[in-house]
Amino acid sequence: MGTIDTKLTDGDADPASNAPAALEHVVDPMLLITDGAITYANTAAREAFVLADGDGGNETLEANWDRLDDAISETTVGTVRTVELEHGRYDARVHRGTDGATIVFTERNGTNDPAGDRAVKARAVNEAPVGVTISDPSLADNPLVYVNDTYQEVTGYAFEDIIGQNCRVLQGPDSSPEAVAEMRAAIDEERPVTVELKNYREDGTEFWNEVTIAPVYDDRGDLANYVGFQNDITARKEAELEAERRTEELEYTLARVEGLIQDVTGAVTGSKTRSELEAAVCDRIVEESAYESAWIGEHNPATREIDVRTAAGDAFDEPNSNDHPAAETLETTGVAIGTIDGSTVAAFPLFYNDIEYGVLTVRSSADRAFDERETVILSALARAAASGINARETSRMLATDAVVAVDVEIADDAVAPIAVAKAANCRLEYRRSVHRTGAETAALFTATGASADDPSEFAATLADSAATVDGVDLEVLVERDGDCLVELTTETSVVSWLSERGVRTQAITAEDGRARLTLEIPRSADVRSIIEAIEARYDGTDVRSFHHREPDTETRAEFVDRLEEELTERQFAALQRAYLGGYFEWPRPATGEELAESMGVSRPTFHEHLRNAEAKLCRAFFGDD
Repeated sequence: MGTIDTKLTDGDADPASNAPAALEHVVDPMLLITDGAITYANTAAREAFVLADGDGGNETLEANWDRLDDAISETTVGTVRTVELEHGRYDARVHRGTDGATIVFTERNGTNDPAGDRAVKARAVNEAPVGVTISDPSLADNPLVYVNDTYQEVTGYAFEDIIGQNCRVLQGPDSSPEAVAEMRAAIDEERPVTVELKNYREDGTEFWNEVTIAPVYDDRGDLANYVGFQNDITARKEAELEAERRTEELEYTLARVEGLIQDVTGAVTGSKTRSELEAAVCDRIVEESAYESAWIGEHNPATREIDVRTAAGDAFDEPNSNDHPAAETLETTGVAIGTIDGSTVAAFPLFYNDIEYGVLTVRSSADRAFDERETVILSALARAAASGINARETSRMLATDAVVAVDVEIADDAVAPIAVAKAANCRLEYRRSVHRTGAETAALFTATGASADDPSEFAATLADSAATVDGVDLEVLVERDGDCLVELTTETSVVSWLSERGVRTQAITAEDGRARLTLEIPRSADVRSIIEAIEARYDGTDVRSFHHREPDTETRAEFVDRLEEELTERQFAALQRAYLGGYFEWPRPATGEELAESMGVSRPTFHEHLRNAEAKLCRAFFGDD
């Protein structure tokens, strides 16, 4: 340039009359350079450089003009260059546009004078870590007249490209209409507002913007500008949206799971048979849109393949290979997940009290995997179904005589009768179990074989020996010469453990460190699985024999007829008169003497007939014929 040329419009009247009013409030000196001449200087520049139309300026501009001219030439259009000036207290920022350049001067060191304070404030605004904008509501469409560096970095718009445009240029198709309307209303009402909305950078990429807009008034109280602050909150907003999405997903899952669990629980408790229970569970699972099919199968002991008991849904897959998840689950007793024909298949074990009842297999909708929560939920449903199957099998065992009778020998001191018989050097024969409410199951045994020199001391010796066995409580109920009726209470009774698995214990004989058990298992149960569970729990288990027992079809009337045949005429008469005469009530309305007199016998004779009749009745009832 050589010398400074100024072309300030109407310089004699108001050199800034053609410039946006808001630029007059910018505290840094600002020059607009067009075709090598100064075409605009804001108030701060006119005061700092003493500029007027045709005035070449002060020493600072004169000394640095060539350097500024070179900087303008070397700056690419649309970019900004910082120039360290050699003379004066200012540095310069050159903003190169297509039609010229804007030069903003910032003081190198703040001073105590007002101009220095303005310079410090200007640098603070320009270098603030949030986007700062100033708009001029006195101009058409309230255009932007100032943006700081951070705004340009966040939005991608250069200074000269955004100045003169309304801030709505950042809005796009996914910008919230509600947030936009709220900002518009706040501007119309001249009040501050803060909103969060999706904005778009100059290259079209999206970002979340926290926008604060506030009105600025002049000394007269008139609206002069709007100042805006833009904060890129994309990371926080995406985290919030992801948290909301996961919360909604969890709420949906919990609601779906709650209904699924309630319905499956209802099926478990309401089904009368195992087949009905299994069908209800599979039908309820496929009602969920997430699952295409569900089926329950079990091992075929003859072929070792998996037989499907019940199935629901459309995309049913046959378990015809060893690598099928169902086969893996039955082998490992754990959850197995695999892919079949492009869909994810998960298999869940149906185990209860170590007894295998098969496998529940669920196929997901296309291209959808099972997540961790889903796996936990379906595993819980499988356990609930297995519990229900166990209850049906156990009740069927109690209601039917169609059983497999199995004799097993066990040599494990963990079985209480074995440990007690070994400690007391006696023989224990199982009689019955006594079920107590809220307590363990106590088993009644007959103990024989005197381990003391004096048979009368057998009971005391037996009790002392049992006291040395951990976890066993023995009580002598009846003491006779050479034998006793005792009650064994343990924390883990073999009888109750077998009963929980649908097995009825008919007999136990324990002596010499071993016990022989006679068990009855329903024919419909998985006998192999039950035997394997016994072998896994107790050491030295040996299956001695098993055979099918035909059902006992004796009716109640036949039972009564058989009992009457076993009773003598006098025994039947004594039992009948005692019952009908109220002899078993208290207080007794009739005495033994009165009943004996009605039969024409003595009182001792009456009681002998009655006791014999009661004994036969008890033997028939308890199955000790």
